[in-house]
Amino acid sequence: MKEQIETLIGTLNTVLLGKEQQIKLSLACLFGRGHLLIEDLPGMGKTLLSHALARVLGLSYNRIQFTSDVLPSDIIGATIFDKNENGFRFVEGPLFAQLILADEINRATPKSQSALLEAMEERQVTHDGKTLLLPEPFFVIATQNPSTQAGTFPLPESQLDRFLMRVELGYPEPAAERELLLSGDRRERLQELDPVISLAELNEIQAGVDQIGVSEPLIDYVQRLIAFSRQGNEFAYGLSPRGALALLQSAKAWALIHDHTHVVPEDVQAVLPSVVEHRLRESADFAGNSGGALAQKLLGSVDVVA
Repeated sequence: MKEQIETLIGTLNTVLLGKEQQIKLSLACLFGRGHLLIEDLPGMGKTLLSHALARVLGLSYNRIQFTSDVLPSDIIGATIFDKNENGFRFVEGPLFAQLILADEINRATPKSQSALLEAMEERQVTHDGKTLLLPEPFFVIATQNPSTQAGTFPLPESQLDRFLMRVELGYPEPAAERELLLSGDRRERLQELDPVISLAELNEIQAGVDQIGVSEPLIDYVQRLIAFSRQGNEFAYGLSPRGALALLQSAKAWALIHDHTHVVPEDVQAVLPSVVEHRLRESADFAGNSGGALAQKLLGSVDVVA
């Protein structure tokens, strides 16, 4: 399992240069059976990352471009009349794939956003009174532009909470950017990528996350982090029980990636910003852009040992 994960990371590093941390976080999100939100400026490699993940994991892949006129039926599918069969049949929408790139999700209206987020939570959709199961695994990578850009509909807190992690790719380091400029567009290399692991091996890795041990002192540390977020005056609201579970699940996935048999505090600290930044807001910050500072405050204020 260790060699498989290292091969995955190494292969993705050849496509997305200088972003090993973000690659590991994305894999941890998938291994932890969550969904990933990427917030960044256009052109940072969000689409490249999602497409590369689908290729190396051998997953079926669909991209949904969200705009203000996208309807829920454009995502889920619709019932049409088939003249050949002289009856109605359901035509699956792009949601029926194992890895979905929901591009610029905050450019869609709340109604269309909700159609996707319901599927993320339930891993199934309901159409004409029938329940339709989505493929397994079902992994959504949603991207959103900064809320300061025109034409966006910010995701409310209840919907942001559905994402296990949020990451930012950011500008590349000078050395990585120089290699990019010299070697050309990395998207051309996507077609050269072959699956690195099988679906059975991915299922084994996901099951392995549940087998990672968690000690009582580690649980105490996580609980102190959660309690601090609920008690500090600068926090508009604290982390929910879902947020606490997300933090522990992400730490277990991070531990697995780094070949740990038990979660250690460093695993929690490594994933905490990505897990909690989109779940936290300062009391005086109505724009919701203060999660990063609050995450660092949690890390700096809560001792590992009580």
